[in-house]
Amino acid sequence: MSFSFEPVAADDFEPMLALRIAALRESLERLGRFDPLRARERLRAGFAPEQMRHIVLDGERIGFLTLRPAGHDGALRVEHLYIRPGCQNRGAGAWALDQAKAQARAAGQDLTLAALKDSDANRFYLRHGFTVVEVQEFDIEYRWPCDTRLTEAQA
Repeated sequence: MSFSFEPVAADDFEPMLALRIAALRESLERLGRFDPLRARERLRAGFAPEQMRHIVLDGERIGFLTLRPAGHDGALRVEHLYIRPGCQNRGAGAWALDQAKAQARAAGQDLTLAALKDSDANRFYLRHGFTVVEVQEFDIEYRWPCDTRLTEAQA
């Protein structure tokens, strides 16, 4: 298996929306929050192709990652990390997250993200070194600390 990133273009919105809905539907239904119109509005509000990358497996687009520049807290933000159902559990999410961590390490910045409560994604993020920093009504906020001293020691 060979993973890679491809750039996102403005006309990729609809297929990316369909993928996002497919990836989140089960978790949102568990919370009683599934609403395709809301999903469209949320993705449209944060649609920034220059900060997004398609996740590609052997030439096929199977997911996407959005990595936002550092905010007020000085951390990069993983805004979206979705893998199409049926393509999950093949290492694509871990690969994409490792790419985001490498970018954060190079910049000397932590990573933050949120995951829906009761989502399988929570176990995934905990396994990959993220810690819970806040539990909200529908989401759990996580942070991954960039330890530049570790990076320098490994160099």
